[in-house]
Order: sequence, then C-alpha cells, then structure tokens
Amino acid sequence: MPVPTEVSAVSEPKTAATLDQAQETANNAAGWVEQNWSTWLSVGLRIVLILVIATILRTVIRRSLTRLIDRMNRSATAVEGTALGGLLVNAERRRQRSEAIGSVLRSVASFVIMGTAALMILSTLQINLAPLLASAGVAGVAIGFGARNLVTDFLSGVFMIMEDQYGVGDSIDAGVASGEVIEVGLRVTKLRGDNGEIWYVRNGEIKRIGNLSQGWATAAVDVQVKPTEDLEHLREVIAQVAEDLAKSEPWNERLWGPVEILGLDSVLLDSMIIRVSAKTMPGKALSVERELRWRLKRALDEAGIRVIGGPVAVDTEEPPVDSAAATAAPSALANPTSPQSLAASPIPPANISK
Repeated sequence: MPVPTEVSAVSEPKTAATLDQAQETANNAAGWVEQNWSTWLSVGLRIVLILVIATILRTVIRRSLTRLIDRMNRSATAVEGTALGGLLVNAERRRQRSEAIGSVLRSVASFVIMGTAALMILSTLQINLAPLLASAGVAGVAIGFGARNLVTDFLSGVFMIMEDQYGVGDSIDAGVASGEVIEVGLRVTKLRGDNGEIWYVRNGEIKRIGNLSQGWATAAVDVQVKPTEDLEHLREVIAQVAEDLAKSEPWNERLWGPVEILGLDSVLLDSMIIRVSAKTMPGKALSVERELRWRLKRALDEAGIRVIGGPVAVDTEEPPVDSAAATAAPSALANPTSPQSLAASPIPPANISK
C-alpha cells in the first residue's frame, strides 16, 4: 500500500534528530574518555605499583623471618649433642618457641603491609577513609569486648613465649595446675601432671608461674640419729659418701656443686638431725636426694650408726585384766550380827493377843 507523502515527510525529521543525538552522545563520550584516559592510566598504574611493592615486601620479610627461625633451630640442634648443651638447651623447646614467635611476627608483618596497601589503594581511588576508619574502630571495640578472654589469652601467650618464662620440658607450677610442659601455644599451655593427666591451661588464667627447671635446684637430706652418736665420726662418714657420689656417673653431671654438711638442724631428747645439701641441675633434685639417702643409709649401717626416725609406734595391746577389779569391797552388812545388819533388819510384827 503506498505511504502517504505527508507521513514520510514527518518521519524523516524524527529519524534525523535521533541519529544526531546518538552521534552527539558518542562524541561526548569519546571526548570524556579522551580527556580522562590519562587519569585512569595513572590511577591503574599506581594501584598496580602499590600491590607489587606490598607483595614483594611481604615476601621478603616472611622469608627473612623463616630463615632466622631456621638458623635458630640449627644452632640449638648443633649445641644439643654436647655435654653442656644437653643441660642448658632443649631443642624441642627452642624449636616450638622460635616457631611460635616466627608465626606471630609473620602474621603481624602480613597484616601491617597488606592493610597499609589496602588503605593506600582506597586513597588513590579518592575514597573518603574517615567513615571507614571510624567504623573499623567501633567494630574493633565491639569485638574486643566480646572476645576479651581470647585477646587476653593470646597476648599473655605472646609475652610468655617472647620472655621465655617456660618451655617444653620445664616443670612449672602455674597456680591452677602443675606439671611438665609438653606444649606451649599462643592460647593454651598443655601440662603433664604427676599422675599422667594432661592439663589444658589458658594463658590468660596464669597469674603467676613457678619454674622448677630454670637456673638450679637444691637437694636437701636430713639424717636423724641418736644424740649419743659421735659427731666427728658422723661427719667423716657423710663426707666420704658425698665424695663418692660426686665422682660416680651420672651424678657428677647432675651435681653442680659439692655436697655440703650444713650442721645440726635440731637436737631433741631422743634424736638429732643433721642437714646435708647440694646444688643440682634443674629438675634433678629429687633423684639426687634419693640416691644420697640410699648411700647414706648403707654407709651408716656399715659404720654401726643406727638411723632413727619415722612415726612413733602406737601400743595397741590391751592392758591385763585385774581379777580383783570385779570384787566388791567388804561390807559391814555381810555380818548378820553387826550393828549395821541389826539396824537394817526389819522389825518383826508384834503379837496381838485376843
């Protein structure tokens, strides 16, 4: 059907106007891109440069920390084979302590570097960081209040490890539990008790620590004998035992000083106590005390000196029964002719005659 001439005349101006608008929009977009492409390129290159520098810095720092930890572990392993190193260095303790410190330092380094890079990227994109930092601060305070026990445990564990308050193999008294340390963590410390039980102690609950494995220990033995024994002879016997103990294996390594006779600790009516003491390596005081008691008892028996002491024996035998205890005392009433018996006798009734 042929189109009217008037309609086609109206459609041509509308189509031309639409094409002109599209061309104008394209020209404006092209002009805007042409004007801002340098800014986009600059921002993109800056973001890429920040990411590259942050990644390289993070990798270098983490590798440096790892090499430092490995060097510490190798030095501990090298010293462990020596006689003195076996006493002073625990390879497992050094390894766990160094690994824990290295893990903390690597995590802190990654957090600081990547967090700073993220803030720099947001600043490059011209994003206002003030509301973000304020929100992060509020969220941090809320998380801190909600997980304060976890934060306390973590910080306490970090300071305990860095200050080397205790380590694997140490015997400690942590207040809430005591025993040998078998694992040190940033949140929980594992202890092996005397009966074999394992205690899981949160680091934030440890208020005081008594480390029985650092420095040196003291072995003390009391020798209790009769007060009539010759003190000079006793001193000679004990001194000979101490000299023999210091020369024998492995006690010569466990003793860190001579066995000293401190003198009379107390003098009683039936006994006297002589105190003997020695400085030992940490954790070996109990074994030295037992060996010293063994040798002292044997030497004193050979010298004819009797060791006394211990609980007093309780006499459980019943006293003999007195046969006369059940016999009543003699009574005046037993004799019917006595005045008491006559007075106690009933009065017979009088005869009434009818």
